[in-house]
Amino acid sequence: MSNKISLTRYLVEQQRTHGRIPPELRLLIEVVARACKRISISVNKGALGEVLGSAESENVQGEVQKKLDIIANEVLIEANEWGGHLAAMASEEMDSIYVVPNRFPQGEYLLMFDPLDGSSNIDVNVSIGTIFSVLRKRHDDPKIIDPVSEADFLQPGRQQVAAGYCVYGPQTTLVLTVGDGVAMFTLDREQGSWVLTQDQVTIPEDTKEFAINMSNMRHWDTPVKRYIDECLAGQEGPRGKDFNMRWIASMVADVHRILTRGGVFMYPWDKREPNKPGKLRLMYEANPMGWLVEQAGGAATNGRERILDMVPTQLHQRVSVILGSKNEVDLVTRYHLEADKTA
Repeated sequence: MSNKISLTRYLVEQQRTHGRIPPELRLLIEVVARACKRISISVNKGALGEVLGSAESENVQGEVQKKLDIIANEVLIEANEWGGHLAAMASEEMDSIYVVPNRFPQGEYLLMFDPLDGSSNIDVNVSIGTIFSVLRKRHDDPKIIDPVSEADFLQPGRQQVAAGYCVYGPQTTLVLTVGDGVAMFTLDREQGSWVLTQDQVTIPEDTKEFAINMSNMRHWDTPVKRYIDECLAGQEGPRGKDFNMRWIASMVADVHRILTRGGVFMYPWDKREPNKPGKLRLMYEANPMGWLVEQAGGAATNGRERILDMVPTQLHQRVSVILGSKNEVDLVTRYHLEADKTA
């Protein structure tokens, strides 16, 4: 691209021209972007950097951690604790929140992240990524510096002030929203800088692609089965068109494809764990991805309500996720609501 626009320049323009972000938020996003570059280097080294394989430990959800899970988590904490922009952080890999130590300046923002989404794909060299979300710390009295607690994080996704992800694939791409559309930046490995490669990303309202783990079909609820059966029926079925299925088992990679060319991503509730509302995490995955998708003209629901309107009650709360091309998400949601009426 001629006249390359860097991430810093883009953020400064958002700050000066559109008034979208204060200087502290701009600097915080730049710190997160630098951390993602460091994680990208570790991912790229792979076996040469001795970062592959299991760490033989579990996270708060009881999932086995990969070595890169822990490395990525530490990189994000170390990069952000000294910047003066944050009050606290929360990670999918940590039991509780991490309050910025008193020896560092404390800021007004809260950072949540999934340090390495799709880590089951690490050892087979399939695209993985980092997801992040930023909230503003709530105050009863803005003149008083209150201690940070887990309750500060329990805000609905519509209150996010920034969200994004970095996908580590053939290219390393940073995708970002600050509430004024979605922008994509590609890492120039030679220069070490983020370059704007697409702005005002738009998801087509209609699609012929869906992403879901078909091996779980026997466990799905009736509305999900109905939708997928109609897609599989192709031109001869009620949808009147053929669909393709795509499933990478890395939410970052699947959502990146949808932002690039459309589609619908589904990780629904199923009958294997009926007491759990879903598998994905509301705070670390569904909220930031839901906001990105909405900012690109798509939709994101849990099958019954808008994800960004859900008020969290737990830091590691799980949720069913249906997001992507608006008309498809609306259809799946309608099928859930119709099934509720006849239940």
